Amino acid sequence: MPNVTEAELIGLVAAARSAARGDPFANPALSVALALSRRLDDGQASHAELAATLRQIGRAAFADKARRLARGAGPKGADAALAAIATRIARPDPDDSPVPLAVFRAACERPRAAAVFTAHPTFSLPRATAQALAQAAGGIDPPDPLPLRPTAPTLEDEFEQAAAAMANGRDALDRLAAAFLGTARAIWPDRWTQLDPRPVLLASWVGYDTDGRTDIGWQDTLRLRLRMKRLQLARLAAQLAALPEPCTAALRARVAEALAAVRTQIEACPPPGAVMPERAQAFAHALVGLRDVALSTPAPLLALFPAAIAAAPEDQARLALCVARAGLVAHGLSLAHTQVRLNAAQLHNAARLRFPHLGNPEDPARRRALFAAINTALEEAAAEPVDIGGLMAQQASATRLMMTVAQIAKHIDASQPIRFLVAETESGYTLLAALLLARLTGVEDQVEISPLFETAEALERRGERVVEEALRSPQFRAHLRRVGRLCLQFGYSDSGRYIGQIAATQLIERLKLRVIDLLARHGLDDLEVVLFDTHGEGLGRGGHPDGLAARFDYLDPPAVRAAFALRGIHARLETAFQGGDGYLYFGTPSLAHAAVARIAEHAFAPPSAGTPEGEPDPVYAEGGFASDLFAGARAAFGALVEDPGYAVLLGAFGTALLDPTGSRPAARQSETGGPVTIRHVRELRAIPNNAVLQQLGFLANLMHGLGKGAVQEVEAFAELMRRSPRFANAMAFARAGLALSDTQVLRGYVASLDPGTWLDRAAQTRRPGRAEALVAVARALETLGLGDPARGVFRRLKVDDLALRAAWPREEDGDEPRMSDRLFALHALRLCLIHRIWLLAVEVPDFSPRHGMTREGLVQRLLRLDVPAAVALLDEVFPAAEPPGSALDFAEPPAPRHGGYGREQREITQPLGELFALVREVSAVISLECGAFG
Repeated sequence: MPNVTEAELIGLVAAARSAARGDPFANPALSVALALSRRLDDGQASHAELAATLRQIGRAAFADKARRLARGAGPKGADAALAAIATRIARPDPDDSPVPLAVFRAACERPRAAAVFTAHPTFSLPRATAQALAQAAGGIDPPDPLPLRPTAPTLEDEFEQAAAAMANGRDALDRLAAAFLGTARAIWPDRWTQLDPRPVLLASWVGYDTDGRTDIGWQDTLRLRLRMKRLQLARLAAQLAALPEPCTAALRARVAEALAAVRTQIEACPPPGAVMPERAQAFAHALVGLRDVALSTPAPLLALFPAAIAAAPEDQARLALCVARAGLVAHGLSLAHTQVRLNAAQLHNAARLRFPHLGNPEDPARRRALFAAINTALEEAAAEPVDIGGLMAQQASATRLMMTVAQIAKHIDASQPIRFLVAETESGYTLLAALLLARLTGVEDQVEISPLFETAEALERRGERVVEEALRSPQFRAHLRRVGRLCLQFGYSDSGRYIGQIAATQLIERLKLRVIDLLARHGLDDLEVVLFDTHGEGLGRGGHPDGLAARFDYLDPPAVRAAFALRGIHARLETAFQGGDGYLYFGTPSLAHAAVARIAEHAFAPPSAGTPEGEPDPVYAEGGFASDLFAGARAAFGALVEDPGYAVLLGAFGTALLDPTGSRPAARQSETGGPVTIRHVRELRAIPNNAVLQQLGFLANLMHGLGKGAVQEVEAFAELMRRSPRFANAMAFARAGLALSDTQVLRGYVASLDPGTWLDRAAQTRRPGRAEALVAVARALETLGLGDPARGVFRRLKVDDLALRAAWPREEDGDEPRMSDRLFALHALRLCLIHRIWLLAVEVPDFSPRHGMTREGLVQRLLRLDVPAAVALLDEVFPAAEPPGSALDFAEPPAPRHGGYGREQREITQPLGELFALVREVSAVISLECGAFG
């Protein structure tokens, strides 16, 4: 019997889409799904054969993703790119003399950019498969078979993958340092060894991010931070081992001594979970007692480098020693800088617990009194002792985290500041509360307090006020002057979820520009400003469609860089590479080398707010149309978010389509068990929100709302796309959204929720018994009541999609962004699988309620694709096994044993499991096709 091959399936899709162009009532996604279902019914295909076809498509998607990864990393020849950067800094004019060494030193020793490795929840591939993908980007053939479905990572998994990516990143940074040192050696042969180039840094919050997580205890953070220290020391030991022993003997001995002490401290650290006081006591003694041997700053090591460099037998050894020293100066006693994170509410609770008179910052009647009270508390507060016993006893999560920071600074590494990131910052009071806790724990000059702005409210109105409120405090201004920089964090997760990707882009850029005026107003424009973008885009965390170079211009627009440069304010771009998907750019040494080259190219690019021809960018010079377009998109997307049908669309299948890719739940938990009902977008986390839209074949977060404004001024839209680099860079996301979306696919999902679709099928079928099953599905869907609101929001999305596609400029060859037949085929295949699950659901025999679950409730679970829980209940209700003792002799002729439900298992339970496994497999391949998870 014929198999449904990849080519046959895609050909079937192409024919159905072609036929639909002349038939406004056609539904090609459903027609292909129905054709596949009939083949299964007729025995012309099987679940195993569909799985084989899916594997073929998955390998093709994998290969395309590898090619996009290689292309996104940028051109080969990263060493030449790094050398060109260093040469240009030394000789801005190739025909002129080099700059003074002091100018060159200032350029290469000031950190200008950082890659930040963050964790959950985008581990969308098994670890081995992700590694194979990174290697395939370099031309290495992947293994076969190639598993694509992820498994939820543990904290240890996250840390190991992040550490591997960071190790590749550090190797690439060494090559960047070597490029600067090599250039300096050619120009200043007697002074080049004085330099410690560190224009690009690495940082990490893996193991230190407690926002929304309950699996990270204080001991986990300290243990992982000690492991980062061990990795740095081991790295230094390996660098020294490759050099002549006489000149490095003292360094080798001191590093070996420190490594042994750090290993002992790690072994003493309590394991995850509840901590026994005796274990905590033993750890405290190891941490404090071995502090000097294990080193608490790199200063003792750095003091040994001059003699080693002077004793080195030749320049190559001296260069290697200078590179090793530069990495140590840049990152201290860690593979990467440390960033911790928590939620603003946790800070408020901790402040109120310690100072009961500090009320709710959201109470407008007490705002002035509240700020006066916390400033008074800051004036009166003094550092208090912090020890492991107090850390173990502390109940307030924010205070516990700040105490953990204090232990890191005292006993592990005091050489580098620790970033204290605060999610959902809506008031300047939050920053003052963080400073108060830092002062009480004695680390106010060793933490960089950084608010995260990502909600629509924060970006549109509150963000500027938050910074203004904090800067009004003399205590906070003094803190900023001591640490030397203002750190701000921006995200597209919630902003993209609530106002759309493109509108968020404009608001974030505008907020960054307003910060310049705030600093000048308070006399702080001599500070460095760190602009950390944590992404959340709908193509994966930071997945710009046009690669890394375009991504950095998108996050750090030329106009923002030019505005900071005009005021003489040093600005540092920090950008997140988040769990799994984000780590791919550092998945191999060559990819990491290319990524660092692109970061450095952007960091050292001359500031310019114009076009390549030197003209002002028209998106700013002629901003009326663009401003109206963004404002219209923002309003349209806001209306979409408040449409109850949008929540129905997101929640109908919701996260049931997704394998877990992180450690946080994708949505709030249901109190009664079963699938979670999504009543509003806020009830679904941002990345799963994006991922569900990908799985429905319509990336509304990237493009919805643009159509109305674009179609009203088609020529202006096309002209801005052609002439404005900034506008075109942002619209690349909309272009990608159009290429990954198709309303015919979305209509297939929406129509599947409509009872009328199933009644129409019942009227047409001639298969015995099938009409009754189709009517049963229709009745069950009627009870769920999802069809009408889903159809309503579909019409809203369709109208804007039609307008945007009509306005979108055509390529020279006439092409326009369009979903590929292969991606369309994946959606059609999954619709078939979902329909098969529903037809099996209504075949479940009646049974007595179990654990409060009736047959009707079980069917509804299956309609919402809560298949694993339903299968577990069916196994309990209809066990296949014979009853216990059925083979024993009971001294009489045996009575018939009828304890097993083999038929139900063969015909319902087992197929349900097989079909759902294929549903999730399709989801994994769709993530690959889209480029990343959410």
